[in-house]
Amino acid sequence: MKIKILIGVIVLCLLVIYSTAYIVDETEQVVITQFGEAIGEPKLNPGIYFKIPVIQVSNYFPKNLLEWDGDPGQVPTLDKTFLWVDTFARWKIIDPLKFFRTVNNLTGAMGRLDDIIDPAVRNFITSFPLIETVRATNREMDTFEIGVDQSKDQERNLGEVNTGRKKIVEGILKQAQPKLDQFGIELVDVAIKRLNYVEDVQKSVYERMIAERKQIAEKFRSEGQGEARKIEGNVEKELKRITSEAYRTAQEIKGKADAESTYIYAQAYEQDPDFYYFLRSLEVYRKSMKKDTSLILSTDSDLLKLFKDYESGRK
Repeated sequence: MKIKILIGVIVLCLLVIYSTAYIVDETEQVVITQFGEAIGEPKLNPGIYFKIPVIQVSNYFPKNLLEWDGDPGQVPTLDKTFLWVDTFARWKIIDPLKFFRTVNNLTGAMGRLDDIIDPAVRNFITSFPLIETVRATNREMDTFEIGVDQSKDQERNLGEVNTGRKKIVEGILKQAQPKLDQFGIELVDVAIKRLNYVEDVQKSVYERMIAERKQIAEKFRSEGQGEARKIEGNVEKELKRITSEAYRTAQEIKGKADAESTYIYAQAYEQDPDFYYFLRSLEVYRKSMKKDTSLILSTDSDLLKLFKDYESGRK
Protein backbone atom coordinates (compact mmCIF):
# COMPACT_ATOMS: atom_id res chain seq x y z
CA MET A 1 0.00 0.00 0.00
CA LYS A 2 2.80 2.38 0.91
CA ILE A 3 4.59 1.48 -2.33
CA LYS A 4 1.53 2.42 -4.38
CA ILE A 5 1.24 5.72 -2.57
CA LEU A 6 4.94 6.38 -3.17
CA ILE A 7 4.62 5.58 -6.85
CA GLY A 8 1.60 7.89 -7.11
CA VAL A 9 3.49 10.70 -5.42
CA ILE A 10 6.44 10.24 -7.81
CA VAL A 11 4.16 10.25 -10.84
CA LEU A 12 2.42 13.38 -9.55
CA CYS A 13 5.76 15.09 -9.04
CA LEU A 14 6.85 14.18 -12.56
CA LEU A 15 3.62 15.55 -13.97
CA VAL A 16 4.08 18.78 -12.03
CA ILE A 17 7.68 19.10 -13.19
CA TYR A 18 6.67 18.33 -16.80
CA SER A 19 3.90 20.91 -16.77
CA THR A 20 6.11 23.44 -14.99
CA ALA A 21 9.30 23.24 -17.04
CA TYR A 22 9.57 24.20 -20.71
CA ILE A 23 12.51 24.31 -23.10
CA VAL A 24 13.40 27.13 -25.48
CA ASP A 25 15.82 26.26 -28.28
CA GLU A 26 17.95 28.63 -30.35
CA THR A 27 15.30 29.07 -33.10
CA GLU A 28 12.45 29.95 -30.72
CA GLN A 29 11.27 32.66 -28.36
CA VAL A 30 8.51 32.26 -25.80
CA VAL A 31 5.87 34.52 -24.31
CA ILE A 32 4.22 33.35 -21.07
CA THR A 33 0.50 34.08 -20.69
CA GLN A 34 -1.69 33.82 -17.64
CA PHE A 35 -5.42 33.62 -18.27
CA GLY A 36 -4.77 34.83 -21.83
CA GLU A 37 -2.70 37.88 -20.78
CA ALA A 38 1.03 38.11 -21.41
CA ILE A 39 3.09 38.39 -18.25
CA GLY A 40 6.76 38.95 -17.63
CA GLU A 41 9.48 39.36 -20.19
CA PRO A 42 9.68 37.08 -23.26
CA LYS A 43 12.24 34.31 -23.14
CA LEU A 44 14.71 35.01 -25.96
CA ASN A 45 17.70 32.88 -24.96
CA PRO A 46 17.74 29.09 -25.32
CA GLY A 47 17.51 27.02 -22.12
CA ILE A 48 15.14 25.45 -19.56
CA TYR A 49 12.54 27.68 -17.91
CA PHE A 50 9.72 27.17 -15.42
CA LYS A 51 6.13 28.38 -15.14
CA ILE A 52 3.11 27.82 -12.99
CA PRO A 53 1.35 24.72 -14.31
CA VAL A 54 -2.18 24.92 -15.64
CA ILE A 55 -2.46 28.66 -14.92
CA GLN A 56 0.39 29.80 -17.18
CA VAL A 57 0.83 28.84 -20.85
CA SER A 58 4.00 29.10 -22.97
CA ASN A 59 3.50 30.54 -26.47
CA TYR A 60 6.26 29.76 -28.95
CA PHE A 61 7.24 32.02 -31.82
CA PRO A 62 10.00 31.43 -34.41
CA LYS A 63 13.15 33.53 -34.12
CA ASN A 64 14.53 32.82 -37.61
CA LEU A 65 13.55 34.41 -40.93
CA LEU A 66 10.02 33.80 -42.17
CA GLU A 67 8.62 33.93 -45.68
CA TRP A 68 5.83 36.10 -47.02
CA ASP A 69 4.64 35.40 -50.57
CA GLY A 70 2.26 37.98 -51.96
CA ASP A 71 -0.63 37.26 -54.27
CA PRO A 72 0.23 38.21 -57.88
CA GLY A 73 -1.98 40.87 -59.40
CA GLN A 74 -2.35 43.43 -62.18
CA VAL A 75 -0.74 46.80 -61.52
CA PRO A 76 -0.61 49.73 -63.99
CA THR A 77 2.65 51.66 -64.35
CA LEU A 78 2.90 55.44 -64.67
CA ASP A 79 2.88 55.11 -68.48
CA LYS A 80 -0.36 53.08 -68.33
CA THR A 81 1.20 49.69 -69.02
CA PHE A 82 -0.50 46.89 -67.08
CA LEU A 83 1.91 44.44 -65.46
CA TRP A 84 1.41 41.15 -63.70
CA VAL A 85 3.44 41.68 -60.49
CA ASP A 86 4.44 38.92 -58.05
CA THR A 87 6.43 39.89 -54.92
CA PHE A 88 7.85 38.15 -51.88
CA ALA A 89 9.43 39.25 -48.60
CA ARG A 90 11.47 37.94 -45.68
CA TRP A 91 10.58 39.01 -42.15
CA LYS A 92 11.16 38.08 -38.54
CA ILE A 93 9.68 38.66 -35.10
CA ILE A 94 11.91 41.04 -33.13
CA ASP A 95 9.49 41.78 -30.24
CA PRO A 96 7.49 38.65 -29.40
CA LEU A 97 5.57 40.39 -26.62
CA LYS A 98 4.31 43.15 -28.92
CA PHE A 99 3.73 40.55 -31.63
CA PHE A 100 1.53 38.46 -29.31
CA ARG A 101 -0.49 41.45 -28.07
CA THR A 102 -1.20 42.77 -31.59
CA VAL A 103 -1.43 39.93 -34.13
CA ASN A 104 -1.28 36.98 -31.70
CA ASN A 105 -0.06 34.37 -34.18
CA LEU A 106 1.56 33.79 -37.59
CA THR A 107 -1.76 33.70 -39.42
CA GLY A 108 -2.65 37.13 -38.11
CA ALA A 109 0.82 38.39 -39.01
CA MET A 110 0.44 37.21 -42.60
CA GLY A 111 -2.80 39.12 -42.88
CA ARG A 112 -1.12 42.28 -41.62
CA LEU A 113 1.75 41.83 -44.07
CA ASP A 114 -0.73 41.47 -46.93
CA ASP A 115 -2.46 44.69 -45.87
CA ILE A 116 0.80 46.65 -45.68
CA ILE A 117 3.19 45.28 -48.33
CA ASP A 118 0.70 44.86 -51.20
CA PRO A 119 -0.43 48.53 -51.13
CA ALA A 120 3.20 49.67 -50.88
CA VAL A 121 4.11 47.60 -53.94
CA ARG A 122 1.14 48.94 -55.88
CA ASN A 123 1.90 52.51 -54.83
CA PHE A 124 5.49 52.38 -56.07
CA ILE A 125 4.78 50.48 -59.30
CA THR A 126 2.10 52.99 -60.28
CA SER A 127 4.41 55.92 -59.47
CA PHE A 128 7.10 55.02 -62.03
CA PRO A 129 7.17 54.16 -65.75
CA LEU A 130 7.74 50.63 -66.96
CA ILE A 131 11.47 51.03 -67.61
CA GLU A 132 12.09 52.03 -63.98
CA THR A 133 10.48 48.83 -62.69
CA VAL A 134 12.23 46.55 -65.16
CA ARG A 135 15.78 47.91 -65.11
CA ALA A 136 18.13 49.03 -62.35
CA THR A 137 20.65 51.09 -64.35
CA ASN A 138 21.28 52.53 -67.80
CA ARG A 139 24.06 50.07 -68.55
CA GLU A 140 24.32 48.89 -72.13
CA MET A 141 22.41 45.71 -72.86
CA ASP A 142 24.68 42.67 -73.25
CA THR A 143 22.32 40.94 -75.70
CA PHE A 144 21.87 41.53 -79.39
CA GLU A 145 19.79 40.37 -82.33
CA ILE A 146 21.33 39.15 -85.55
CA GLY A 147 20.48 41.40 -88.45
CA VAL A 148 19.26 44.29 -86.27
CA ASP A 149 21.10 47.59 -86.30
CA GLN A 150 21.93 48.17 -82.63
CA SER A 151 22.15 51.95 -82.98
CA LYS A 152 18.61 52.03 -84.34
CA ASP A 153 17.46 49.55 -81.71
CA GLN A 154 18.69 51.83 -78.94
CA GLU A 155 16.78 54.75 -80.42
CA ARG A 156 13.49 52.97 -79.76
CA ASN A 157 14.18 52.11 -76.10
CA LEU A 158 11.62 52.81 -73.41
CA GLY A 159 13.50 55.73 -71.89
CA GLU A 160 16.22 56.57 -69.40
CA VAL A 161 16.43 55.00 -65.94
CA ASN A 162 16.51 57.59 -63.17
CA THR A 163 15.39 55.57 -60.15
CA GLY A 164 15.62 51.91 -61.09
CA ARG A 165 14.17 48.71 -59.74
CA LYS A 166 16.59 48.44 -56.82
CA LYS A 167 15.60 51.82 -55.40
CA ILE A 168 11.92 51.08 -55.96
CA VAL A 169 12.23 47.91 -53.89
CA GLU A 170 14.12 49.84 -51.20
CA GLY A 171 11.31 52.42 -51.20
CA ILE A 172 8.71 49.67 -50.71
CA LEU A 173 10.70 48.37 -47.75
CA LYS A 174 11.05 51.82 -46.16
CA GLN A 175 7.36 52.58 -46.61
CA ALA A 176 6.19 49.26 -45.14
CA GLN A 177 8.57 48.97 -42.18
CA PRO A 178 7.23 51.82 -39.99
CA LYS A 179 3.75 50.31 -40.21
CA LEU A 180 5.07 46.94 -39.02
CA ASP A 181 6.98 48.27 -36.01
CA GLN A 182 3.79 48.30 -33.92
CA PHE A 183 3.46 44.56 -34.46
CA GLY A 184 7.02 43.71 -33.36
CA ILE A 185 7.91 42.68 -36.94
CA GLU A 186 11.06 43.58 -38.85
CA LEU A 187 10.82 43.47 -42.62
CA VAL A 188 14.24 42.19 -43.70
CA ASP A 189 13.85 42.19 -47.47
CA VAL A 190 11.29 42.75 -50.22
CA ALA A 191 11.82 41.67 -53.82
CA ILE A 192 9.88 41.41 -57.05
CA LYS A 193 9.78 37.74 -57.95
CA ARG A 194 8.16 38.06 -61.34
CA LEU A 195 7.11 40.79 -63.75
CA ASN A 196 5.14 40.15 -66.89
CA TYR A 197 2.64 41.80 -69.18
CA VAL A 198 -1.00 40.99 -68.66
CA GLU A 199 -2.55 38.64 -71.20
CA ASP A 200 -3.94 41.33 -73.52
CA VAL A 201 -0.64 43.19 -73.62
CA GLN A 202 1.29 39.93 -74.07
CA LYS A 203 -0.74 39.17 -77.18
CA SER A 204 0.07 42.54 -78.77
CA VAL A 205 3.75 42.20 -77.77
CA TYR A 206 3.97 38.72 -79.30
CA GLU A 207 2.31 39.97 -82.49
CA ARG A 208 4.82 42.82 -82.71
CA MET A 209 7.70 40.40 -82.09
CA ILE A 210 6.40 38.08 -84.82
CA ALA A 211 6.08 41.02 -87.23
CA GLU A 212 9.64 42.14 -86.44
CA ARG A 213 11.00 38.61 -86.94
CA LYS A 214 9.16 38.35 -90.26
CA GLN A 215 10.66 41.68 -91.27
CA ILE A 216 14.14 40.45 -90.33
CA ALA A 217 13.54 37.18 -92.21
CA GLU A 218 12.37 39.10 -95.28
CA LYS A 219 15.48 41.27 -95.03
CA PHE A 220 17.65 38.13 -94.94
CA ARG A 221 15.80 36.72 -97.96
CA SER A 222 16.21 39.91 -100.00
CA GLU A 223 19.87 40.17 -99.05
CA GLY A 224 20.33 36.51 -99.99
CA GLN A 225 18.59 37.00 -103.32
CA GLY A 226 20.70 40.07 -104.01
CA GLU A 227 23.86 38.17 -103.15
CA ALA A 228 22.74 35.29 -105.39
CA ARG A 229 22.15 37.69 -108.30
CA LYS A 230 25.54 39.23 -107.66
CA ILE A 231 27.23 35.81 -107.68
CA GLU A 232 25.34 34.80 -110.85
CA GLY A 233 26.38 38.07 -112.52
CA ASN A 234 30.01 37.54 -111.54
CA VAL A 235 29.87 33.95 -112.84
CA GLU A 236 28.34 35.08 -116.15
CA LYS A 237 30.87 37.88 -116.44
CA GLU A 238 33.73 35.48 -115.74
CA LEU A 239 32.31 32.97 -118.22
CA LYS A 240 32.15 35.64 -120.94
CA ARG A 241 35.67 36.73 -120.11
CA ILE A 242 36.98 33.16 -120.34
CA THR A 243 35.04 32.56 -123.60
CA SER A 244 36.30 35.83 -125.09
CA GLU A 245 39.88 35.08 -124.15
CA ALA A 246 39.55 31.55 -125.51
CA TYR A 247 38.07 32.86 -128.78
CA ARG A 248 40.82 35.45 -129.08
CA THR A 249 43.47 32.82 -128.40
CA ALA A 250 41.86 30.47 -130.95
CA GLN A 251 41.73 33.23 -133.56
CA GLU A 252 45.34 34.13 -132.89
CA ILE A 253 46.37 30.49 -133.28
CA LYS A 254 44.21 30.14 -136.38
CA GLY A 255 45.64 33.34 -137.85
CA LYS A 256 49.16 32.17 -137.21
CA ALA A 257 48.34 28.79 -138.74
CA ASP A 258 46.76 30.43 -141.83
CA ALA A 259 49.76 32.70 -142.20
CA GLU A 260 52.10 29.76 -141.88
CA SER A 261 50.12 27.68 -144.39
CA THR A 262 49.96 30.62 -146.80
CA TYR A 263 53.69 31.05 -146.47
CA ILE A 264 54.23 27.34 -147.16
CA TYR A 265 51.86 27.48 -150.15
CA ALA A 266 53.62 30.54 -151.48
CA GLN A 267 56.99 28.88 -151.12
CA ALA A 268 55.72 25.80 -152.92
CA TYR A 269 53.96 27.71 -155.69
CA GLU A 270 57.01 29.88 -156.37
CA GLN A 271 58.89 26.73 -157.37
CA ASP A 272 56.33 25.97 -160.20
CA PRO A 273 53.84 28.77 -161.06
CA ASP A 274 52.28 26.74 -163.86
CA PHE A 275 51.45 23.97 -161.45
CA TYR A 276 49.92 26.53 -159.11
CA TYR A 277 47.84 27.91 -161.96
CA PHE A 278 46.73 24.38 -162.77
CA LEU A 279 45.62 23.63 -159.21
CA ARG A 280 43.77 26.91 -158.85
CA SER A 281 41.95 26.33 -162.13
CA LEU A 282 40.91 22.86 -161.04
CA GLU A 283 39.56 24.31 -157.83
CA VAL A 284 37.53 26.86 -159.79
CA TYR A 285 36.14 24.10 -162.00
CA ARG A 286 35.26 22.01 -158.98
CA LYS A 287 33.36 24.83 -157.28
CA SER A 288 31.60 26.14 -160.36
CA MET A 289 30.69 22.91 -162.15
CA LYS A 290 28.30 20.49 -160.53
CA LYS A 291 26.56 17.42 -161.82
CA ASP A 292 23.65 19.35 -163.33
CA THR A 293 25.59 22.49 -164.28
CA SER A 294 25.38 23.79 -167.84
CA LEU A 295 27.80 26.44 -169.11
CA ILE A 296 27.78 28.32 -172.40
CA LEU A 297 31.22 29.77 -173.04
CA SER A 298 32.94 31.35 -176.00
CA THR A 299 35.96 29.69 -177.51
CA ASP A 300 38.31 32.36 -176.30
CA SER A 301 37.10 32.21 -172.67
CA ASP A 302 39.80 32.03 -170.04
CA LEU A 303 37.82 29.33 -168.35
CA LEU A 304 38.40 27.01 -171.33
CA LYS A 305 42.05 27.85 -171.66
CA LEU A 306 43.16 24.90 -169.51
CA PHE A 307 41.18 22.48 -171.65
CA LYS A 308 42.61 24.00 -174.84
CA ASP A 309 46.13 23.75 -173.48
CA TYR A 310 45.45 20.17 -172.44
CA GLU A 311 44.14 19.25 -175.93
CA SER A 312 47.10 20.96 -177.55
CA GLY A 313 49.45 19.00 -175.37
CA ARG A 314 47.84 15.71 -176.33
CA LYS A 315 48.21 16.48 -180.01
